[in-house]
Amino acid sequence: MRVAILSLMLLSAVILSGAGIYTASDSGAFQTVDGYGVNQLAR
Repeated sequence: MRVAILSLMLLSAVILSGAGIYTASDSGAFQTVDGYGVNQLAR
């Protein structure tokens, strides 16, 4: 049971962080930082 709860928490964290990155990069007010400079090259 503990493994199922931890897996669900991990999955929800990945989904929420992905949604947060997507909304931050979608709005023009925030510039996302990916650590590799890929977003700097794209702009």
